[in-house]
Amino acid sequence: MHITPKINGVVAQSAHPYGCEQSIRQQIQYAKTATPILNGPKRVLILGASSGLGLAARIALTFGGAEADTIGVSLDTPPQANHSGSAGFYNNYYFKQYAQREGRTAIHIQGDVFARQTKEAVIEAIETYFEGEVDLIIYSVASGKRRKAEGSDHFWHSAIKPIGQPLQSVLLDLGQDQWHDVILEPALEEEIDATLKVMGGEDWEAWIDALINSESIADGCQSVAFSYIGAEFTHPIYLDGTLGRAKVDVHQTSHSLNLKLAHYGGRAYAAVCQALITRASIFIPGLSPYLIALNQAMHTLGIHENCNSQMQRLFTEKLYGPETVPVDGERLIRLDEHELTPEVQHQTQQLLAEMNAENFSRSDAYQAFKTAFMQLNGFQWPTIDERAPIDLRPFIKFATKG
Repeated sequence: MHITPKINGVVAQSAHPYGCEQSIRQQIQYAKTATPILNGPKRVLILGASSGLGLAARIALTFGGAEADTIGVSLDTPPQANHSGSAGFYNNYYFKQYAQREGRTAIHIQGDVFARQTKEAVIEAIETYFEGEVDLIIYSVASGKRRKAEGSDHFWHSAIKPIGQPLQSVLLDLGQDQWHDVILEPALEEEIDATLKVMGGEDWEAWIDALINSESIADGCQSVAFSYIGAEFTHPIYLDGTLGRAKVDVHQTSHSLNLKLAHYGGRAYAAVCQALITRASIFIPGLSPYLIALNQAMHTLGIHENCNSQMQRLFTEKLYGPETVPVDGERLIRLDEHELTPEVQHQTQQLLAEMNAENFSRSDAYQAFKTAFMQLNGFQWPTIDERAPIDLRPFIKFATKG
């Protein structure tokens, strides 16, 4: 089978397995050469483990000094005879291979993170592989999801919209290199409520409660969920919109979970990351132009970070490095310090002011952004011959038998 890029707007409908392997290898190499994680966790559960921050956290904890064993949960599209499957599937496949080569346990559970059956499967895996306990729980469930109400056929769907007023924004079509000016209508109350159900803190708390009830929490167990606040430019679609409402709920949930885990000598935190290029972030209207400009500004200033460097810094400098975890006045771990500096924001705003529908696709900044997006899906890696045919049968066998 020949696998070529199929991009519909901001959705990659194909993935190249060997490019995904190259991505995993590069991320592992970074973790091995970065500042090592000392006194880190040994038995880690990652909810949302196949891409973005969840995958980066898993790689950091396995290869970046902690030598952790992990259970990862995600719902990815496996390959079929006439379809390549999703990048998340190959990320899990190759992560498991490389982790096992170094003697690490790497269990993957394919399932809907919101479903009761998935929680039961994870608890069984913890009992089987981790002697019944975990000492770190990472909640990294991406946007764009839907959640099924337990015991019914009703689904809540997240909506990425402003609240209160319409918003003039931009949608980029990465498949056609096109810029579309759009008006986003404000969210209805039921859309706000549904987004809270999907992206707020309720399911994070449900996971912690399930693990407490099954006596799966180790002494000193910590938990962290990822969040974003952003600069003023992103506030109308993020902080002041449905996404921000959900993230505030995550922040509030961290306080209640902190009290629950304190009974085990542990803590719970929300970690505020900087804007990063992930398969989830590119879905957010208006955020892609900001990401293009931000990445160029931070590269120019020599302070660029990606998911891997963010996670390595989280574990070395924040969660497991100092005697006391550094937090702000709202008890949030801040990893967005570089993004929010006046110099970075000044350069970012200058670049945004110069960017428009006619010129954006010709800029080096856009090409770097698009390359990063393509490489998330296994394409445009210099060492990979994308013209060569690929035998998907070993991957299909793995998907059916594990």
